[in-house]
Amino acid sequence: MERANAFDFIGPKTLVGPELKVGDKAPAFVLLGQDLKDIDSASLAGKPQLISVAPSVDTGVCDLQTKRFNEEAGKLGDKVVILSVTADLPFALRRYCGANEIKNLVVASDHRTMAFGAAYGTYVKEIRLESRAVFVVDAAGVIQYAEYVPVAGQHPNYDAALAVLAGLI
Repeated sequence: MERANAFDFIGPKTLVGPELKVGDKAPAFVLLGQDLKDIDSASLAGKPQLISVAPSVDTGVCDLQTKRFNEEAGKLGDKVVILSVTADLPFALRRYCGANEIKNLVVASDHRTMAFGAAYGTYVKEIRLESRAVFVVDAAGVIQYAEYVPVAGQHPNYDAALAVLAGLI
């Protein structure tokens, strides 16, 4: 499934995959961690999750998005899982996290297969990156919040996503 003109990143781009909605079962995934080990969705299950998706940690809004959710994850502790997903190489993610003291998030890469992006509808076909999106998934694996940000330079609604997450704790 492709959604033409669904994301503006220096012009209109096509998103591959479905547009997930509240009430949908969160798709399973396998991502690549900074240590080059797999991060399987099953290993994160059982707690409320916030999944922050961004094009690249090396861009302004993505940098701020990652830092904001890292700060919020630090406040929430082990009650939740906050996962940050990009198509950046694991080496770039490790460098970025070290330089910016990103220690409270699970930071992972979809670059290997882009299967996460295809399952969550965030795979930008023309440039093989992720679009910007935020999902909140309850402990049973059901999506309780889904936001697809239509323009790369636009921030997600942090407060709305975090309010839904807080309601699941």
